[in-house]
Amino acid sequence: MSAYGALAASYDGLMADGAYRRRAAFLKRRLRKSPIPVKTVLDLACGTGTIACLLSKKGYEVTAVDGAEEMLTQAAAKAAGMDRPPLFLHQAMPRLRLAHPVDAAVSTLDSLNYLTAERDLRETFRRVRRWLKPGGLFLFDVNTPYKLRRMDGQLYMDETEESVCVWRTFFSEKKQVCTYQVDLFRLRPDGAWDRCFEEHRERAWREEELRRYLGEAGFTAVRLTGDLTDKPPGLNEDRWQFECSHFS
Repeated sequence: MSAYGALAASYDGLMADGAYRRRAAFLKRRLRKSPIPVKTVLDLACGTGTIACLLSKKGYEVTAVDGAEEMLTQAAAKAAGMDRPPLFLHQAMPRLRLAHPVDAAVSTLDSLNYLTAERDLRETFRRVRRWLKPGGLFLFDVNTPYKLRRMDGQLYMDETEESVCVWRTFFSEKKQVCTYQVDLFRLRPDGAWDRCFEEHRERAWREEELRRYLGEAGFTAVRLTGDLTDKPPGLNEDRWQFECSHFS
C-alpha cells in the first residue's frame, strides 16, 4: 500500500482548506506569462486530481501523474463526466515518462518534499526538463525548512462528519526529514469506527540545494517567490514557489 493508501478516500474532505481554486488561478496567471504559448500541461504528483481538473476546465490539455494508485482512483472518479478530463497515469516522480513533451509542468502542495533522497529529486528534475519544451515553465512549491522544523513535536487534527485524522509530527535535524504519523478514523455504516495508520515523510530541502539540482538538470532560469505571490519570500515563509525554465 502507498503512503496514501488509507487516506486517499478521505483526503479531499480533510484538505478542504487547500485553497485549490486560488492556487489554480495563480498557476494560470503564471502560465499566461510563459515564454511559449501553453496548451499542454503536466501535473506532477497530482494526488486526487483537483488541480488537474481545475486546469482542464481552464482550457489546458492536462496529463496528470501520481505514484499512489489509491489517489488516482479518486482522481478518475472526480474527472468522470468532464468534457475534457485529464489523462491520469500511474508513475512515480523519478520514473516520469510521457508520450510527448509538454508546454508547461506544475507540482503543487509540497509534493516534491516527499522525495527524501537526493538521487530521486535530481532524477525528477532531470526528467521534467526532458519532457518540457524549450521555453516552457516548470512551476512547483515546497514546504520550507522553517515550516518543517517548526512542526517538530506538534499535534494536529482534521475532521469531517465521517472521518477524523490526527497528525503527529517529528523533525530530525540529522536527516532534515519531518515525519507525519497519521491516525485516521472513518465512520462505518453500522456506526462503528475503523482505524488506519500511515506514516509520511517530507524532506526539508534548502534553497541552495534546489537551485543546484535544477541547474544540474538544465534549467537556466530559476525564480523564487513566496506562496501565491510575485514577491520575494520572507524569512519565515512556510511555502516557496519556484518558477523555472530552459531554452535549449
